[in-house]
Amino acid sequence: MKKSQANRTRKAAKKTGAKEFIHYYRDGTVWARGQTLNGSATGYWEWFRKDGTKMGSGYFENGQQVGEWINYDKAGKVEKVRNMKAK
Repeated sequence: MKKSQANRTRKAAKKTGAKEFIHYYRDGTVWARGQTLNGSATGYWEWFRKDGTKMGSGYFENGQQVGEWINYDKAGKVEKVRNMKAK
């Protein structure tokens, strides 16, 4: 995550009371990073491969995928973009 995006995410979490959440692979590298509010995913989330390259990113509202979701190839290029609407 770029520093500016990380700062915006942390500030938004503080305002809403969300908690930062990080899930790790068994070897200790970061698998997913985002925030939760009342046990549900909220705000900006990222997923990573074991080598540390970003695999995907997107936004949640009340535990549901919303907005732009991006998948990245191993070189970091955008592979697929999907727009999700809340149900």
